[in-house]
Amino acid sequence: MTPFFIALQFLTTFPVQLKQMPTKQQNGQSLLFYPVVGLLIGFILFALANLLHALPIILLSSVILVAWIWLTGGLHLDGLADTADAWVGGFGDPERTLAIMKDPSCGPIGVLSLIILCLLKWSALYILLQQHLYSALILFPLLGRLAPLFLFLTTHYVREKGLGSAIAECIPKTAALIVCALSLLASVYWGWAGIMSAIVMTASLLYLRHKFIQRIGGITGDTVGASIEICEAVSFLGFVVASFYLTLT
Repeated sequence: MTPFFIALQFLTTFPVQLKQMPTKQQNGQSLLFYPVVGLLIGFILFALANLLHALPIILLSSVILVAWIWLTGGLHLDGLADTADAWVGGFGDPERTLAIMKDPSCGPIGVLSLIILCLLKWSALYILLQQHLYSALILFPLLGRLAPLFLFLTTHYVREKGLGSAIAECIPKTAALIVCALSLLASVYWGWAGIMSAIVMTASLLYLRHKFIQRIGGITGDTVGASIEICEAVSFLGFVVASFYLTLT
């Protein structure tokens, strides 16, 4: 179970302590459990929505969004802000883009990206809760955490030193493909809205991968974190838009 606890420790704020330093193989295997951790986060959000369903929807939306951010420690939001700053400030230059990503400070574009993403998530939450589709909260963290598994499986990690390069070397490829397929298949449980959510997420992830390769030749930890947040948001928006139009027909 060490790979699972590695994933849980890295992706959440749960107080997980490993008894010993993990091996490169265990770090690589931990990627297989990223969607499982996403599923766990989703079940917590689902339980929270059911527990506090009596609250006004506008307040409940805010509570769930804050809980969502707290569960991850804002780790992926940090990656999104760094990537947004680097993409605009890099002026198309790969070296400059990578250098800005390593800068711990957050610029105006990074702040703006966080505001936009949180606003979109909050709006989607409001619509979802208004329609009482609480169980769908399980789906989006799951789909979002397919992003790192897919990117590490198919894309070059550009920083030669660091945890990411070691992880990329030791991913169990066959098992990773099976986990990706099963995670996408899970969207069928939510009908056409769930399928649309998975399609939108997959298309967005492929586009992000293309842009990362085009700009910096691959991925970094920041771009992976940004991909998680973006994939969560677009899968969420795809679901609520699809469910809204389905209720009209």
